[in-house]
Formats: sequence, structure tokens, C-alpha cells
Amino acid sequence: MKAAVFIEPGKMAVQEVEKPKIEKATDAVIRIVRACVCGSDLWWYRGIAKRDPNSLVGHEAIGVVEEVGAEVTDIKVGDFVIAPFTHGCGHCAACLAGFDGDCMNQEAGGNSGYQGEYLRFVNANWALVKVPGDPKSYSDAMLNSLLTLADVMATGYHAAASAEVKKGDTVVVMGDGAVGLCGVIAAKLRGAKRIIAMSRHEDRQKLAREFGATDIVPERGAEAVEKVMKLTDGGADAVLECVGTEQSVATAVKVGRPGAIVGRVGVPQKAEMNTNDLFWRNIGLRGGIASVTTYDKNVLLDAVLSGKINPGKVFTKRFDLDHIQDAYEAMDQRTAIKSLVTVSEV
Repeated sequence: MKAAVFIEPGKMAVQEVEKPKIEKATDAVIRIVRACVCGSDLWWYRGIAKRDPNSLVGHEAIGVVEEVGAEVTDIKVGDFVIAPFTHGCGHCAACLAGFDGDCMNQEAGGNSGYQGEYLRFVNANWALVKVPGDPKSYSDAMLNSLLTLADVMATGYHAAASAEVKKGDTVVVMGDGAVGLCGVIAAKLRGAKRIIAMSRHEDRQKLAREFGATDIVPERGAEAVEKVMKLTDGGADAVLECVGTEQSVATAVKVGRPGAIVGRVGVPQKAEMNTNDLFWRNIGLRGGIASVTTYDKNVLLDAVLSGKINPGKVFTKRFDLDHIQDAYEAMDQRTAIKSLVTVSEV
């Protein structure tokens, strides 16, 4: 089969690799219909994070189940599914508490290979999210929105849930990438009255407003803090940190009112953090790896199918698998908010 492979920083390739097969009774093999490039993929694409050469890549996809292991009873061959990157088992302490992103029965190395024609999926019985019908039942736009439920929309929602966004809140969203934009959607979905998007790019500002942002703040650092404080008369009720850089985290901590909670989902790029600002203003800090299957089943799949949210609009360019290099370049150069990769016909 064909699959995207990381060669070295700045260089991707499509190669013929061995088709995955069932290795455990809890596995499924999925024929991928659509995949995409994540902002977190750019860390190793740019050489900032380490990744082994010639490794398979990708962790977001939708597809059709082709084969299942003996212990997979809730998912059947032919099912149309969302493939979350989290692979939760559904029965460990973390999954039962609603944190399948930290499933205690995940398989090492299972979170890759989604940018290919077929995928071996671990813990398929509970972690896969079944979509009614088949891919042919849905419009192109709906398929795109369903694809976001493999990661980016659920991650944006995790930021809002971690920050405990509730009806009537004023929320600041740090980051105007796909996760940040999905954070705007999530904040509105949870009832936020005012949503301040921190964005410097016109196309992303426009989409943020379409998704529910009421204010745009393009400033950074101390200027951004000052602007938000003036807009909110003392700080936001909740802050969604969707970047992970040192500046973004530092700003997020400073733009909340006393007692606010920062929901952090940006992959951390610096291990150290000064927690003094949290202490002196009673700011809470929560978040981490998104609980994709949990949020999809409880909230997000119904929200997409009912048309309440349309997160698929974050895909602003599309490519086929053979042009995976172009898909990465588009995101690296910020000519695409998020790159869609069509792998096979529906």
C-alpha cells in the first residue's frame, strides 16, 4: 500500500509499505478515506522535535473498517468510522474518568500511520467512533467536519472543557491555527457570551468570527495582555491555550481574571514554567491530551451531524496522498490553515 513517510526535516515522501494486518484480537484494519496534517506534525517536520527517519506519519483519519479482531464486537466490517488518535480502551481508570487521551492500555507507537491507504487501529472496540451510514451518505463538507473529530475539534473542545467554559463566560482563545479556531467553536458550543480570538492573520480572523469570535486581538506579549484587560475590565473567565509556545502560555496565564482557569492543549515546547503568576492570582491550569473518543460520543458527533457546528471549514487546501509534500509545505508556509489529504474515493 501507499503511505506518507517522514524522510528528514522539510522532506516527506510517499512509499510502498506493507499493508497492516490484525496483530491482536482487539485490533481493526481501516481503509482510509480522508486524512490530514496536524499543526503538531510541523514540530518534527521543521526539525524542532525529533522523529526517526523513514517513519510512518499522521494521526487523524476517517475510513471504512475492512477487518476486525476476534474481540471486536461493537465495530463491524463495513462500518464508517472516525479514527481518534487516542486509542482508548474504555475500561481503564483513565478512560472511565473521561480521559481516554491518557488511556493506560495504549500501545506504544500506535499513534501514527494515518496518512496512508490502510491503518491498524488499536483498542478498536471502544475507541473507534461509528458514524451512521457510509461515506457516500455525506456531503464533502460533512466529511471534512467528521474528519476534524479525529483530533483537532476534540482538542479544541478539550481546551474549553478543561477551562470549564460555561454559559455567559468571556473567553480568550490563544492561537489561530485549526485547534484555536476549533476552540472558538467549542467555547460558543458551551455557551460563552464573548470570545476573544488572539490572531494576526486576516484569513484566520475571518474564520474565527464566523465560528463565533466577538473580538480580535492581534497584539502579542505585554501589549496583548493590556488590550485584553481593557476589553474585559479585569480579565477573562476562561482562557484556551492552543499553541504551546512559552509566550503563548505566559500570556494565557496573565489574561484571565483572578480565579480563571487556563485550558492548555498546545503541545508544550519548554519544560520549565514560572508558576508564580498562577499563585498570586489564583489562576488554575488544566489540560493536556484530548479525550477524543469521549467527547465525540458525548457531544461532538451529534453537534456535527445536526449541523450545529461546522469545523471542517478549517481545511482551506486539499491534496491527494501523492502530494503529501505539498500538504506539509502549505501548512509550514501558512498558506493553508489545515491541509486535507484525500486518500481514497468514498
